[in-house]
Amino acid sequence: MESKEKKNIKGVRIRTMNYGMILAACILYVIVIVVTVHISMEYKRLSMAMEHYMECMKAGDLVTEGSDYLTTKVRLYAATADIKQAEDYFTELHVSRRREKGVEGLEGHQDDPEKHRYLELALEKSNELMEREIYSMKMVATAAGQDMDALPQEVRETELTEEDRRLSPDDMREKARDMVFGSAYQDARALIMSNISYFFENAVESARQEQIQSAQMLEKSLVRQRICISILFVLNIVTFFMVIILIVKPLQIYIRCIKEDKMLEIAGSYEFKYLALTYNDIYEVNIANEAMLRHKAEHDPLTGVINRGGFDQMSQLLKVQKSPMALLLIDVDKFKQVNDNYGHEMGDQVLKKVAGLLRDSFRSNDHVARLGGDEFAVIMVDGTPEQEDLIREKISHINSILKNPEEGCPEVSLSVGVAFSKAGFTDDLYRNSDSALYQVKEHGRCGCDFYRG
Repeated sequence: MESKEKKNIKGVRIRTMNYGMILAACILYVIVIVVTVHISMEYKRLSMAMEHYMECMKAGDLVTEGSDYLTTKVRLYAATADIKQAEDYFTELHVSRRREKGVEGLEGHQDDPEKHRYLELALEKSNELMEREIYSMKMVATAAGQDMDALPQEVRETELTEEDRRLSPDDMREKARDMVFGSAYQDARALIMSNISYFFENAVESARQEQIQSAQMLEKSLVRQRICISILFVLNIVTFFMVIILIVKPLQIYIRCIKEDKMLEIAGSYEFKYLALTYNDIYEVNIANEAMLRHKAEHDPLTGVINRGGFDQMSQLLKVQKSPMALLLIDVDKFKQVNDNYGHEMGDQVLKKVAGLLRDSFRSNDHVARLGGDEFAVIMVDGTPEQEDLIREKISHINSILKNPEEGCPEVSLSVGVAFSKAGFTDDLYRNSDSALYQVKEHGRCGCDFYRG
């Protein structure tokens, strides 16, 4: 039945191959479309970055123009005391509001708050300077004896200090001009322009970085496009060669496998796979029979662990390996008394119990063997002296179970001798383990000892 099920497995046919190639091509075309959309998105991102850059330039220009305009008007008023200049000043301040509009225009673009902060700081410094400018206007109006009701409210509400009210009109005009023409005013103006300049520099750098990043992403997308087109080209070639692979190549493989006396590789079209599966069914039956016979020859039929012959073969194989290992030689203490007092059937149960505990206590890649009678051995792969406590703990645990038996089994224990090798299974390893086992027996059995050299 199993052989028939295997023969019902369908292999890859030419039609299936064609469907696969078509599917792969469709996937690649979808990838190309996705990459194209990505290129479009990157282009849009680049365009938006440039638009934002232009908005930043416009915002910086508005703040600069507004600040310059206020400075011009306050200086003209300080020089001429022309009320029209003061009115223009406050028209810019309250109606045109170019400085505020420039900053407000960036509120929807908070991609770089630090960059925008320079422009906001420039506006703050300009507003601070505005207090100085209005105070200067108040002094000019007072010195010229102008009607305060004709001046804007901010000027009317500004109070001069007691010291400035005592100045003569000429001195008051001179001080007012110095407030908007002097070095302190120039320094404040320079600070405003410096912040605006920083804003422009950051805007330029940000636009440059966006251009570089977008260019890199576009280059990657173009590379993906080239890769997809190349793969499509390869698919066409693969389609041509698959005909050869599905027919000619399997024949060559089958001939080689038959010459080397091994199972046929499952390759080629459906027809060749069917032939290979039929051949392999027969081959597997023969291999299974050989494996069963080999297992019986290498394993102890009572306990299921490796027998003495299997242990000797394993030892020879491990001699060529140079990795560290440990060998445990194990005797069941007073096993002869168990046979004498309880019979050989109970003795067999004890041996099975010991073998099971050894298998369960050690790793799956360690090798448990029955050397004969009540003698067992464990080869620990990669065993090192650092594992002494672990080994001692395992043996103590096993002895604890054996000394507290269940299901009517007699109480027994294990004597264990352990030796380590740094470079595979050496000739001295067995002798050293046996020497350690002898020491355990000499000191009362039921324990574990290690060869110290």
